[in-house]
Amino acid sequence: MTKKTQRIVKKVAKNGAWAISDIFFIALKALGTGFMILLTTVAVFSCIFLIYLRTNISTGLEINPNDIALSEASVIFAIDPETGEEVDLVTLQWTEFRRNVTLEEVPEHLIEALLAIEDHRFWRHNGVDWYRTAGAFMNMFLSMRDTFGGSTITQQLIKNLTHEDDVTVQRKLQEIFRALEFERQWSKDEILEMYLNIIYFGHGRFGIGEAANFYFGKDVSELTLAESAAIVGITNNPSRFSPYANRRANKERQEIILRRMHELEFIDEHELRHAINEPLNFRRGEDETFQPVIYTWFEEAIIRDVIRDLQMRRGYNAQWATRVLYTHGLRIRATIDLEMQAIVDNIYQNRDNLPRVTGSTQPLQSGIIVADPFTGEVRALSGGTGAKTSNMLLNRATMTRRPPGSAIKPISVFAPAMEFGLIIPSSQYNDSPNTSLNGTTWMPRNADRSFRGVVTVETALRLSLNTVPAIILDEMGPSAGFSFLTDALGFQLNPADENYAPLAAGQLTNGATVREMTSGFTIFPTGGERMELRTYSRIYDTDGNIFMDNPPVGVRVLEENNAHMMTAILHQAVVNGTGGAANLGRSMPTAGKTGTSNESQDRWFVGFTGYYIAGVWTGFDTPARMSSQGNPAAHIFRMVMTPIHEGLETRQFTTPGRPTHRPPVGAGGIETTSYTLNLLDIMGSTISQQSRTGILGEEITVHAPALQYYEIVGDRSRTITLSSDPGRNQIVFVYRWIGSSTADPDNDDDDDGDEYTPPDELQPDLDPTPDPQPEPDPTPDPIPDPPPQPDPAPDPIPDPPPQPDPIPDPIPDPPPQPDPIPDPIPDPPPQPPAPPPDPDPTPEEPIWPDSLFPPVTPDT
Repeated sequence: MTKKTQRIVKKVAKNGAWAISDIFFIALKALGTGFMILLTTVAVFSCIFLIYLRTNISTGLEINPNDIALSEASVIFAIDPETGEEVDLVTLQWTEFRRNVTLEEVPEHLIEALLAIEDHRFWRHNGVDWYRTAGAFMNMFLSMRDTFGGSTITQQLIKNLTHEDDVTVQRKLQEIFRALEFERQWSKDEILEMYLNIIYFGHGRFGIGEAANFYFGKDVSELTLAESAAIVGITNNPSRFSPYANRRANKERQEIILRRMHELEFIDEHELRHAINEPLNFRRGEDETFQPVIYTWFEEAIIRDVIRDLQMRRGYNAQWATRVLYTHGLRIRATIDLEMQAIVDNIYQNRDNLPRVTGSTQPLQSGIIVADPFTGEVRALSGGTGAKTSNMLLNRATMTRRPPGSAIKPISVFAPAMEFGLIIPSSQYNDSPNTSLNGTTWMPRNADRSFRGVVTVETALRLSLNTVPAIILDEMGPSAGFSFLTDALGFQLNPADENYAPLAAGQLTNGATVREMTSGFTIFPTGGERMELRTYSRIYDTDGNIFMDNPPVGVRVLEENNAHMMTAILHQAVVNGTGGAANLGRSMPTAGKTGTSNESQDRWFVGFTGYYIAGVWTGFDTPARMSSQGNPAAHIFRMVMTPIHEGLETRQFTTPGRPTHRPPVGAGGIETTSYTLNLLDIMGSTISQQSRTGILGEEITVHAPALQYYEIVGDRSRTITLSSDPGRNQIVFVYRWIGSSTADPDNDDDDDGDEYTPPDELQPDLDPTPDPQPEPDPTPDPIPDPPPQPDPAPDPIPDPPPQPDPIPDPIPDPPPQPDPIPDPIPDPPPQPPAPPPDPDPTPEEPIWPDSLFPPVTPDT
């Protein structure tokens, strides 16, 4: 090699060494940079993870595990009004069967069988088996499945205590941290004992003590190794490994556990073979004679109310609230009146006692609540008709939602409008086919397809006209009526109900419950205070201390005199209006409102006396059109409330004072005139004469009212233009006497002596110019006291005409009944018809005469 070549080689070597050195340092620098980035990333993610744990993971348990041992049954009791002593109504039966045992009672081989298959490192870990946990997470990420596994006995105990079993990373992390904290508070023996007493063994059996009795009919301390392994094998999947469901699967699972015990040297080869070959004699234990209690409608209402209140007031979840109610030895004081409940049960449990209704092969269903409006205490209720044969059914008094029809008008339109200063009872409105609304093109018609001209608010509500509440709602605004129902009265309504037809006619989207309606009407007898209805008043713990109080809750939503004025009108609705079938007579003034939904699928009555309030719904479970004599809900109201008030002193309603405000006249101050409706027989004798008010110069069409025992002769409608001379404003209809042969002899629903009651709300027609049709019978005289009356004729309910307008059908309102009809005339002897007797008996004197609310005119 020449010197020149040597110099070149040395130079190349030197340069190569420097290059390698540079590469090495660059690599080190890159490696250091990467390490720093990794370290920073780990630090950042660690901080994020710690923040996540701090904000999203709860390490503490809100439930005390010591409560697991508490399994004393709770009791619902009432107070005997005569003796003041407690009367136990029912002992609540928990759906879980449990026998708590101590760890000393459990055989060692049973504990070893459990640990062998569930958590063999139980005595060595601190609540979390990190080997199994790491493997579970790796399995999750590699297989992309969200099944974790790897739970220890401690973690499974926590899962059973909290009932949190959703498959998420957050829940698993929370379970891990809770287990670590849990083992710092409780010893291994305590954790194992709690687990053995809470684990589920199938067929409603919880805890090893109950399982030993249920599967082998013996005490847990008597279980053999083979039996212990068979029972432990059930816990993995009770529905699969229960010997009563799959004997072969249980045996296979038992042998797996025994072989695992042998692997862990818990048992030797001889014990293994002996246990595998030992016959298993499964036999059900002593609880097989258990018969479940059928709770009453009232008791189930209490159960649901207590669970709801425990969640709202104590913050429990639904499962823990239910467990506390059934197993914590509580004593729950019911608001029930046993005598009132017996009256309700006697009527509701035997369907033969209910009014006769046709229209469907389904049995008539009904829900009723009777309450003290001044305390909110529910005294009696029924959630259905017929015998109750199972538990936790749909309660038609507290849970079923159905459209209330015109029964909603007093609380959705009239009461709020009166409270807002828009109306007083004597305010006048024009009940006319020419009336229209400003906020909508919708306008209902009255049930009888006739119009009465200018009427007062009192008359409109008493006769349940459809036009007037629509006009008032238009002035007030649907939002005001909707807000009054939801905010002031607590109704749960669909947002779509903030509209004309739902509020003015009661065709609510989802309907209302009997409980909501009854609670809403408490504002009238209480003088404006809405009372929350409650089924229990107080709960005591096992030591007799107050566990949870449930005092009266009342909120004033109506000025007192406004409530009295509304009560006066609702009283007249029973005495001289659509609610005659609910009248309790002169000795017990009654107020209330009927309601009928579209197609007569739901019939309601909500009413009250000076003592009690009651709401009644009737209908079919699958909605169908009902045909009945009168309103069946009003009839049931009287059937229930009459014996309840028997022996009570007459309690008059408070007479209202003069209104403190003077709203504008609803008729707009236009000039009015009167016209007379003359009903004559063919001999020219006057049957009835009715005076009405109309607008001067208006053309009106009046339809002949249908009269019991008479048929119309000649034209069924008359059209006149009202003049300033009342003497010229005469409308005459002629009738022929036909006797009582048209009465339905098979319909004896109304054998209580009251006269014919017209349908309260038939489906109103949206067509503003209806064809003439016969008008239902007028409102009856108040129920005479006490002479009986002949059986009434059936209630004509004509089919509604086609509805061309796509707007929802409003709820029908009762036909106008301005004057009482005379008492029914007895059947004449078999000879030519004779003139009817005097048709004008003296009616019961109303508590508030019509003159109490004189019409407001622009000049007064």
